[in-house]
Amino acid sequence: MKKLFFAMALLVTTACYKKAEPATSGAALPIDVSTPIVREVTLTREYPGYLKADATIPIVGRVNGNIIKRNFTEGSRVKKGDLLYVIEPTLYDNAVTQALANLQTAIAQQEYAQSNYERMQAAISSNAVSKIEVLQAKSNVESSNAAVDNARAALNSARTKQGYCYIKAPVDGSISLTKQPTGAYIAGEMSPVELCHLYKDDLMYAFFDIPDIQWFRKALATNGGIDQSNITFTLGEGNIIRRNATIDYLAPNVNTGTGTLQIRAELPNSDGLLKSGSYISIIMPYDKIDNALLIKDASIGTDQTGKFIYVINDSNEVEYRRIETGSIIDDTLRLVTAGIEPGERYVTKALLKVRNGMPITPIME
Repeated sequence: MKKLFFAMALLVTTACYKKAEPATSGAALPIDVSTPIVREVTLTREYPGYLKADATIPIVGRVNGNIIKRNFTEGSRVKKGDLLYVIEPTLYDNAVTQALANLQTAIAQQEYAQSNYERMQAAISSNAVSKIEVLQAKSNVESSNAAVDNARAALNSARTKQGYCYIKAPVDGSISLTKQPTGAYIAGEMSPVELCHLYKDDLMYAFFDIPDIQWFRKALATNGGIDQSNITFTLGEGNIIRRNATIDYLAPNVNTGTGTLQIRAELPNSDGLLKSGSYISIIMPYDKIDNALLIKDASIGTDQTGKFIYVINDSNEVEYRRIETGSIIDDTLRLVTAGIEPGERYVTKALLKVRNGMPITPIME
């Protein structure tokens, strides 16, 4: 019995000994690595802003009458000179006809007065008429001239009102909902009646505010070759619209309540895609670095001490390395200001598969 117990104990001890033996290590894990990109970069900041059309023009009715025609689709784009509304022109057509008749009458009277005056001047030399009659004829000419001027002015006024019956687009742009339906009566002679709005949006303005200290730093950096007039703006989730704009206005004073300067940038919108009132993001350059170190942003990890990467040493072993970072560049690269040198290799993928001191087989991307 004792022999059996001893044999079992020996077997268990041998098994435990074998279990405690270290396993032989396999081949080093292949890991993608890369080296920092070294190039010139322009640093930018992002500011919220909004778009505003070049002009918002109220379309109004200036005459009395019923709207007999609306000649546009609400929300569509129209061209300068396109007919938008027709307000019944009958009364104003009649007024033009009457004013034209009055002018013709005045011209006839003027011609008679002028002819009579010329005869009086010829007759006075033979004492056939008195000087008083000549003066009276001259006065009649002056009165008839004034009557012609008044008649012409009345005709012009009548034609102007007649023209108000045909409301046309003053500029190219996008048109809003109408405020007065077809058939509605308006009384626009006493006070113009608003019919709709026309947005002149072939040119848009982006408005945004920038902290004054950032502007001053940017202005000083201009001597380093930064073009402070050109900026980029983005619109929508995922930056579905991205266009360049040019700064054309800087507020002459700082807003003391917010400590900011208002800036305006203009951008073309010939396709009409951009809409007034849209909220946008403005990307503005503020500094330039000649030999910036850039690494893939996805290769950077974060722990309680801050940002880190895994660097590969000359023995192809992984080293944990703290780094200091700056702005995102070109959406996927991150500026590194400290922690890695040009030419050093770093892990670009599979951060969870590596650890400090681990040997790897580096695969250059």
